[in-house]
Amino acid sequence: MSKVIHNPALAKVVDNGAASSTFVIEPLHAGYGNTLGNSLRRVLLSSIRGGSVVAFRVEGATHEFTTVPGVKEDVVDIMLNLKGVNVKVHTDEAVELRLEKKGAGVVTAGDIKTTADVEIINPEQVICEVDDPKKTLVFDIVVEAGRGYQDIETSSKNRLHSDMIALDAMFSPVTRVRFKVDPTRVGQETNLDRLELTIETDGTLSPREAFEEASAILVNQYSALAGSTTVESAPALGTDTADEASELNTPIEELNLSARTANALINNDIRTVHDLVTLSEQDLRELKGFGSKALDEVKDKLAELEL
Repeated sequence: MSKVIHNPALAKVVDNGAASSTFVIEPLHAGYGNTLGNSLRRVLLSSIRGGSVVAFRVEGATHEFTTVPGVKEDVVDIMLNLKGVNVKVHTDEAVELRLEKKGAGVVTAGDIKTTADVEIINPEQVICEVDDPKKTLVFDIVVEAGRGYQDIETSSKNRLHSDMIALDAMFSPVTRVRFKVDPTRVGQETNLDRLELTIETDGTLSPREAFEEASAILVNQYSALAGSTTVESAPALGTDTADEASELNTPIEELNLSARTANALINNDIRTVHDLVTLSEQDLRELKGFGSKALDEVKDKLAELEL
C-alpha cells in the first residue's frame, strides 16, 4: 500500500453536448472516488454562482392570485414561466429589466430588453401569450446573482419596489450531477479508484467552469480548517516526472504496434498509453476484437517502456 496519498489527475474530459460534460479523474487513492464524488456533487448543486429572476411587476396585476386582461395565462403561470428564464448576471447588484410587447402573440424571454450586465441564454422560453391585438403588455423584471436557493420571504424583503411580486430563486446553473466509481490500477498499484463525474448546466455556465469553481470552493474551505498542518503528497501515480507524464500521454498510434492491435485498442476508446496502463490483463482480454496475439504484443510494448 502507498505510504502517501497521491494527488488525483484529470485524465480526460468528454463533451456530451453544449451543456453537459463528463470528467474522468484517475488514479485516486483507495476510497477517494466516493469521497471526491460526493463532495464535488454537493458543492456543484448548492454553491455555484448563477443568476435568476427574483421579482417582477406586470401592468394590470396587483398580486399573484389574479389574471392580466388580454393574457391567456394567470399570474401564477407567468411566475412559473419567468423562473424558467436562464440569465447570466455579470454584477453583484440587482438589475431591473423591461419587457414591452404590443399586439397579440407569444411573449418570450427574447422580448426582454437586456443591459450590458445581463445575458439571456434561452430567449425562446415562453413567458405568456397575449390574445388581445390591442393589448400592450409591460413587464418590469428584476434579476440578480447569488448562490444556492433563496426563499420567497427573502426575495420579498429585498425587493427593489414594494409593489413587485417576489419569486423564490434557485441560482445554481448546475441542473444535474451524477458520478460513478470504478476500480483501476497503475503498474503494481491495483487498489485505486477511477471517478467519472457528469455535469449538466442550464447553459449560463459551462460544465468545465462549474467543475473548476466547485474544486476551488472545496480547496478554500479545507485550507481554512487545515491551519499550518501539511500532509505529504505526491503527483498522481504514473505522472511522477514530466518525462513519465509525456510518455503516458503518447497516442496509441505512435507505439509502433501492428495495425490490427492498434485499431482494436482505438475502437475500444483506448487512445493513449495512460488509457492502456489503467487496464488489467483481464480487462484487455475482454476487449472486443482483441485476441491473445494482440495481448502479447501490448505486454511486450509495455515492458519495453518499463510500464
